[in-house]
Amino acid sequence: MEIVFWISVLLIVFSYAIYPILLGFFARFFDKSDKIKVVNSPEDWPRVSVIISAFNEESVIEERVNNLLSLDYPKDKLTILIGSDGSKDNTGQILSQFDDPRLQAHIFEKNRGKASVLNNLVEIAEDDICVFSDANTNFEPDAIKQLVRHFSNDNVGVVCGELNLFNPEGNDNKDSAYWRYEQYLKDNEGKLDALLGANGAIYAIRKELYIPIAPNTIVDDFLIVMNVARKGYHIVYDKGAIANEEVAPTIAEESKRRIRIGTGNYQAFSKLFWALNPMQGWRFFSYFSHKVLRWFTPHLMILALFSNIALVNLPFYQACLFLQIIAYLVAFWGMKKSNDGEKLPSLLAFLTFFVSMNIALLRGFYRFAFTNVQGTWQRTTR
Repeated sequence: MEIVFWISVLLIVFSYAIYPILLGFFARFFDKSDKIKVVNSPEDWPRVSVIISAFNEESVIEERVNNLLSLDYPKDKLTILIGSDGSKDNTGQILSQFDDPRLQAHIFEKNRGKASVLNNLVEIAEDDICVFSDANTNFEPDAIKQLVRHFSNDNVGVVCGELNLFNPEGNDNKDSAYWRYEQYLKDNEGKLDALLGANGAIYAIRKELYIPIAPNTIVDDFLIVMNVARKGYHIVYDKGAIANEEVAPTIAEESKRRIRIGTGNYQAFSKLFWALNPMQGWRFFSYFSHKVLRWFTPHLMILALFSNIALVNLPFYQACLFLQIIAYLVAFWGMKKSNDGEKLPSLLAFLTFFVSMNIALLRGFYRFAFTNVQGTWQRTTR
């Protein structure tokens, strides 16, 4: 049981603490990003189709369309395709009110799921480059230029932009802090040409490389990009291509989103065994350390707890068990306070966020393993 306990603890520590340190070290000495040549300002910008699948987005869809229409990109080379996925609110009506030839609104009567809409819109798109985004995201004016300039290199298949999360209340947000941690990982993985997936809110792909995804796909951005990586194309991370998005208002609302993403993570794991081949090099290292260990952290936490209980007759493990129990009780108390709208001290907020995130992952695993996963979706409150 001691072996089970220590392996569980060390794998968690490796994924969250040791891996980022190793990644930063390797990225510094094996940086491949300067070998991917790019034209910063092409003489002839490529034609681009922006693709968005929307469901019940009446509160943000008008602002989103106006944001896209105002971007600093040649008007005659920009097409915006937005599919309303069986929305029950006024999303379709709002889209229909726009009178701009760049916007193509496709109002689907039935809610089939984001993956089905993306497949349809990519098939309709006539341009070589597709830029994917979300209805609740806003691009900085030069975001598309920053993305597509990389495609001057024929070996680049996908370009992932930078997503900035913000809290409209202006207070500290631990999800945003965690996101900055994720951005650090993406930046360094990009330097090793080992980027995993993309920020679904802002990434671009060569249309010819798009492989239609299954209708029940949940983490579409991850699978779409990994399919391109499997073909041997470069996946580039550009911090200068910026999108902004508001975070969920409470841990409870964020938990709903993470449960769904968690379900999608295990679904993706079942389809990406090729990425566990050590012959994939840096991508294998990143995928196993950053994704696989992270997805199975709740399982490792359970193993650590129950193996610790089995060792409770030993004084050292009595202390370990006491610390585990106290940490979980404090985290559950923090969840209640956060959902009541109270601001938590930083250390408590991080502990609460970590535990709630892994509870959501575990619930996602249950849904993947024991329910019929569907592609239909529900809007997250913002």
